[in-house]
Amino acid sequence: MTNNLEFIRDWQRNVDHLTANGMYSEADEHASCGVGLVVALDGQSRRDVVVAGINALKAVWHRGAVDADGKTGDGAGIHVEIPQAFFRKHIERTGHSPDTGRLAVGMVFLPKADLNGQEVCRSIVETEILDRGYRIYGWRQVPVNVEVIGEKANATRPEIEQIMISNIKGLSDEEFETELYIIRRRIEKKVQQQNINEFYICSLSCRSLIYKGMFLAEQLSIFYPDLLDESFTSRFAIYHQRYSTNTFPTWKLAQPFRMLAHNGEINTVTGNINWMKSHETRMASQIFGDSIEDLKPVIQLGSSDSAALDASFELLVRGGREAPMVKLMLIPESLGRDSTIPDEHAAMINYANCVMEPWDGPAAIAATDGRWVVAGMDRNGLRPMRFTRTNNGLLIVGSETGMVTVDETTVLEKGRLGPGEMVAVDLADGHFYHDRDIKGHLAEQANYSDWIQEIKVIDDLISPDHDEAAEYAGDELRRRQVASGVTLEELELILHPMVEDAKEAIGSMGDDTPLAVLSDSYRGLHHFFRQTFSQVTNPPIDSLRERQVMTLRTRLGNLGNILDEDKSQCNLLQLESPVLTNAEFDAMANYMGETAAEIDCTFDTSGGDGALRDALNRIRRESEDAVRGGCVHVILSDMAVSKTRTAIPMILATGAVHTHLQRQQLRTFTSLNVRCGECMDVHYFAVLIGVGATTVNAYMAQENIADRHRRGLFPGLTLRDCMERYTEAVNQGLLKVMSKMGISVISSYRGGYCFEAVGLSRALVAEYFPGMHSRISGIGLFGIQRKTVDQHRKAFDEDVVTLPVGGFYRYRQGGERHAHDGRLIHILQHAVATGAYSQYKKFSDGLRQRDPIHLRDLLDFRHNRKPISIDEVESITEIRKRFVTPGMSLGALSPEAHETLTIAMNRIGAKSNSGEGGEGKERYSPYENGDNANSPIKQIASGRFGVTAEYLNNCREIQIKVAQGAKPGEGGQLPGFKVTVEIARLRHSTPGVTLISPPPHHDIYSIEDLAQLIYDLKQINPEARVSVKLVARSGIGTIAAGVAKAKADTILIAGHDGGTGASPQTSLKFAGIPWEMGLSEVNQVLTLNRLRHTVTLRTDGGIKSGRDVVIAAMMGAEEFGVGTTSLVAMGCIMVRQCHSNTCPVGVCTQDPALRDRFVGTPEKVVNLFSFIAEEVKEILAELGFRSLNEIIGRTDLLAQVSRGHSHLDDLDLNPLLAQADAGGLPRYNKTGDRNEVPETLDAEIIRDAKPALERGEKMQLTYAVRNTHRAVGTKFSSALVRRFGMTGLQPNHITLRLRGSAGQSLGAFAVQGLKIEVFGDANDYVGKGLSGGTIVVRPMISASLKSNENTIIGNTVLYGATAGKLFAAGQAGERFAVRNSGADVVVEGCGSNGCEYMTGGVAVILGDVGANFGAGMTGGMCFVYDQSGLFEERVNSEMVLPIRFQTEYWENACKELIAEHVRETSSMFAENLLNDWHRERDNFWQVVPTEIMHKLEHPALAETTDEKIA
Repeated sequence: MTNNLEFIRDWQRNVDHLTANGMYSEADEHASCGVGLVVALDGQSRRDVVVAGINALKAVWHRGAVDADGKTGDGAGIHVEIPQAFFRKHIERTGHSPDTGRLAVGMVFLPKADLNGQEVCRSIVETEILDRGYRIYGWRQVPVNVEVIGEKANATRPEIEQIMISNIKGLSDEEFETELYIIRRRIEKKVQQQNINEFYICSLSCRSLIYKGMFLAEQLSIFYPDLLDESFTSRFAIYHQRYSTNTFPTWKLAQPFRMLAHNGEINTVTGNINWMKSHETRMASQIFGDSIEDLKPVIQLGSSDSAALDASFELLVRGGREAPMVKLMLIPESLGRDSTIPDEHAAMINYANCVMEPWDGPAAIAATDGRWVVAGMDRNGLRPMRFTRTNNGLLIVGSETGMVTVDETTVLEKGRLGPGEMVAVDLADGHFYHDRDIKGHLAEQANYSDWIQEIKVIDDLISPDHDEAAEYAGDELRRRQVASGVTLEELELILHPMVEDAKEAIGSMGDDTPLAVLSDSYRGLHHFFRQTFSQVTNPPIDSLRERQVMTLRTRLGNLGNILDEDKSQCNLLQLESPVLTNAEFDAMANYMGETAAEIDCTFDTSGGDGALRDALNRIRRESEDAVRGGCVHVILSDMAVSKTRTAIPMILATGAVHTHLQRQQLRTFTSLNVRCGECMDVHYFAVLIGVGATTVNAYMAQENIADRHRRGLFPGLTLRDCMERYTEAVNQGLLKVMSKMGISVISSYRGGYCFEAVGLSRALVAEYFPGMHSRISGIGLFGIQRKTVDQHRKAFDEDVVTLPVGGFYRYRQGGERHAHDGRLIHILQHAVATGAYSQYKKFSDGLRQRDPIHLRDLLDFRHNRKPISIDEVESITEIRKRFVTPGMSLGALSPEAHETLTIAMNRIGAKSNSGEGGEGKERYSPYENGDNANSPIKQIASGRFGVTAEYLNNCREIQIKVAQGAKPGEGGQLPGFKVTVEIARLRHSTPGVTLISPPPHHDIYSIEDLAQLIYDLKQINPEARVSVKLVARSGIGTIAAGVAKAKADTILIAGHDGGTGASPQTSLKFAGIPWEMGLSEVNQVLTLNRLRHTVTLRTDGGIKSGRDVVIAAMMGAEEFGVGTTSLVAMGCIMVRQCHSNTCPVGVCTQDPALRDRFVGTPEKVVNLFSFIAEEVKEILAELGFRSLNEIIGRTDLLAQVSRGHSHLDDLDLNPLLAQADAGGLPRYNKTGDRNEVPETLDAEIIRDAKPALERGEKMQLTYAVRNTHRAVGTKFSSALVRRFGMTGLQPNHITLRLRGSAGQSLGAFAVQGLKIEVFGDANDYVGKGLSGGTIVVRPMISASLKSNENTIIGNTVLYGATAGKLFAAGQAGERFAVRNSGADVVVEGCGSNGCEYMTGGVAVILGDVGANFGAGMTGGMCFVYDQSGLFEERVNSEMVLPIRFQTEYWENACKELIAEHVRETSSMFAENLLNDWHRERDNFWQVVPTEIMHKLEHPALAETTDEKIA
């Protein structure tokens, strides 16, 4: 206990130190989980409901995490009804006679070690209850069994007590609940005023009670013996198991919260909290009366995203709305997702969107308001939620099927919740509602269709009926261009493609220019804002293929009282996009008339040092006065720029006004409309909206386009056409920026500060952009004013003004500095070609002598020791083993370059990375000359290209690429012209056909999903280490802690610099942060959480020299990736056209003629790494250290130094150098051992299957299975592929027969020869990476369900499958067959996004499909049985052509698969289809990818049709 008390004290001291001086922020913590509920459908209280809830919790232990002590969990709990009889008995035992009415119980956590604090809290609780006129029966000490919890959990355990209250006022339950809500909020405020932080009320209610804590899920009822009492009955039980990204046990963060349990992550939480603060000023309700002020702030400071969502949910429920309606308001269904949504439902959702901003992000919730019990899903369906309904009156809902064991003969229905859906039970009436039923019930409560007529859609009103006009030309235009920082390069490379192609400009080879704060050139304020993005804890969205869930719809005006429910809340203006042309903005301003106030956002150029601050104060004051004067629209404009008036940076002006109006509680009274001269690219628009703008007009961008139009650079287009294309490019870009964060709705993105400021002063950020990260403090208002005025004077103080050439995107003489300039490239290539270390030193010295480009350029070594002889330092051979070439795929690189890198790295005992494109099996063994071209690291990325069981078994390390530095949060595509026959063979696709990588891994939507993938990979290769690649961003430390707890062995922190990947320029330039910031934060947080020694840290991103390596080591890295520089060593000359297949030196191209120009050799690459290692040796000797291990994590050996630039003196790098106390543990991974995961059923299977493995005997093995048995068949497949290869056994040689509910990843990577039969059902990821095996899932023989009407397998089935078969007699969940590239499958219905990104195989779906079917599908074939006639509305026809059967070949192929399905599953439904084929065949659609239409060996179209299409 003493050790753990010391841990608590050390933890808090470490947290305080790192928060004040380092990179850590507690606000970045994340959590995910398993969640569910059990309900008695007849509304009667039952004991078996509580028992089922407890048992369900025991079956989701694998969705939580556990501390090293084996007993401290991340949190678990259960929410049940108050068993009135149980508490009445207790009251009677104390000598009281309980009243006849319903009594209330409060579950209270009190400070354990502070006895005085306990008494203060009890006193406050009692006083508030008594002052409200209620009687207290007394306090009850809750019995607990501390033996089952870990020492850390026990050291932080609160005193747990219950207070019992009499409803002596005789109020109704509803009224009593409202009173208790107000009392609880008053208590919380009073305790907070006493500065007591350990106090927490889990629940205070007359209906329900919450038991929760920091124990393992299976220990809930042992820790709380109350739950074992037979009189403990309930009509519902909501349960939750938490997985947190830190290891510190925090009892109050365990769930369920007061009303809901939440599995997922709210991506928009910052914006939601800010908007809720703004809504508070309008809040009024007859229910709350004068007590409304007691409820503010609605969301308490420091709340997690789930707690904030719960607080908002509770407010709306207590304000008079039913729980299902509140779910729909906070987490609404997407109106664009499914055109079959009934009109009255759409009207209701439209109304809800007018009232408040959606809480957007992955969310599976289970909630209750005491009368209603609800289970619901987010708009994208990003969490699993399965349900079972039985004939004995139980509804069981949870993250997995099989969490509660039920008799299959009692099952009435097995279903799932799709995107935006919910199910509900009315406990009062004992009635169960499906999704459409509950929404129909809610839609009847008001005439929403009439209410939404109040919304004024003004798109048509403001759309100009004439061509757009230009206002500026000649000298005036040029001066305004220069004043706004425009360069010729931006006009050519950024603006022109946005008009010509209606898309963002594309680039490649990353970003090697200085950060804005390090640059000598003028950079607009948007350059200081780095986009954040989703990784691991929540997924990004594909804004191209899943456009239907995204919306830019913008509402303007005076937002109403969120507690009201009437048509006045719809009295708003509405636009489909916040991006407006000049004519549109003028028309909108005219329409607004006197309801709008225009504020001049310029300041006096000669106004002195305080001019900018004075101007900001003025526009804030004028905006406030306008709103208080009744204006419902504010226009901020910098059009008044002149020689004497300088534009306020509009990001600063917008943030200043937005935050000021929020602080004055006026923001919801007005829209904020911005006219900005500097705004041109997508990132600028995103920043303006992200800091609070409602609409944006980039008037100078239009003037620039008009100028180019006048000069004939857009032939055939009118200016209006040009602006429509530009607006479309911006709109699509905004969707992309939002989607990177996993945000679908712009109203939730607005004001959410989804950025990190790098190089802006913390004080400035705190004042104008509160809540945004700014850990590297830099220039403040004065510095910004100076830069802005200097640029302004260049425009107006000279007689002749010319536009600067630029150089930000490509190196240009006299332009922006680049890390890779021609001179240094030439020196390095000469050095590696000749083997001359002296030449390499010229290269290294050249890097050091130039002006700063990277943050590390402002750091230098502290010489605290005497130098030692270089001979005493570890060898070059040892140092080289730490080097890695980052993942560059065969596809991005030419085959010659890819193989050269691998051979070179294997020669020196280092590691190369295959990238995400697969690798030929001919490279798995050394060549005749001894060269080894087998990449030691095999990468598994979101596209799963080339990922097979054999591929994963031929490596020492498997790397999960969660994101890439060039475009974090985005997917990618390999254009068809790069997909050669060889590339197509490796990627299981069609030559010449474009390949798409999704933005997220579709099996990583949360931290526990990543843990599952790591588990799967450690099963398919029982020896390889697993690494996870993350891209540096704020909050990456807590993500890395979660990754470490998920049993990863190595964590790679990649910088934002990027590599060969083609990417939108705004992503290349503005997403992510330098690896120095990410690595430092990860090292600090892992050390804080006592996890650092469990993982190896690797970093990459622009590392070029031994000096870079040593600095990275001191910041915590043990291994070092050198990517771009290794390409330079092979001949790359940085022309930045990798994406166009025109690399002139054959490094990044598939063009045979250009590949012939490749001059790289393994020797050159070996020389590069030998030189870097030699330089590392020299530096270590100079510093007095014998090995890299001695300096890992030693940031005390680094110091910030001045590099002679006055504007850099404000830059504070000290947070990078803060050190966490390691608590006596190593500061690096000393062992290099693999972090092992628990065995699954396969350990038993492998023992039982010895005859098959040793002698190839045919076998059949039978087992019972539960949802806790995960990845069944995967480790066995590893044994099979190592023994027999991928095709050494005939199909179905070994059969595993399983009975029950199989856990996640059933048959993942199963190989040919293995057949898995499941009698029961299965969870998510069935057949993930299927590599030739056969999987059959069918209901129990005793089950009476109609197979086609029930769900039998989960989400993301056959993800990345390359071969094999799956037959499932029932429906599949969301994203069925996503990225299937070779498996044949039959199911009887599927959810949304079916067959997404499919490139091969055949899928037969014998039933309805969800929305967005076939999105991104470029190969394979699908057949869909469409008896309902809804398919045409649900298919995404952008890349596929739905046709009826036109050829005998494909009709027979479909029939044969259905017949095999019948043989394998005994499906009566499928058999009936075959029997009635002559009638049913016309209900089938054949879905053919258009790109392969004319490449099919067997045509899909009849000749006449084919001729028409051609």
